[in-house]
Amino acid sequence: MAMMPKRVKYRKAQRGSRKGISTRGSELSFGEYGLKALENAWMKNNQIESIRVAITRKLQRGGKLWIRVFPDKPVTKKPAETRQGKGKGDLSHWVAVVKRGRVLFELGGIPEELARQVFRLAAYKLPFNTKFITRAHV
Repeated sequence: MAMMPKRVKYRKAQRGSRKGISTRGSELSFGEYGLKALENAWMKNNQIESIRVAITRKLQRGGKLWIRVFPDKPVTKKPAETRQGKGKGDLSHWVAVVKRGRVLFELGGIPEELARQVFRLAAYKLPFNTKFITRAHV
């Protein structure tokens, strides 16, 4: 099941800027361990879903997962071999805009070694660099 908003004000959106640092959502809020983005990128809805599936499989009903990103930006694509002009393309997929410093996923109720393994699995599925963080200093 693809993640996407139930309804949006506008069907098509402009691309926007991917630069800058995330000021909100850059600290752990729910779990003891997290996966933090080190680069600015777009994260597709199917990437988020494949990570969710991989993590839940690895955890085998232990621990709790929090997903801290949501794909709320529509991305359009024109069909292959189409000439320029004739308006903006049709909706292709949804993305979450991820700025560096953003916490993407959080885990709780599991040992640190397992959390590291789980987030390593997740990081393989992402097109940008990430970092494992803990709540150790608190």
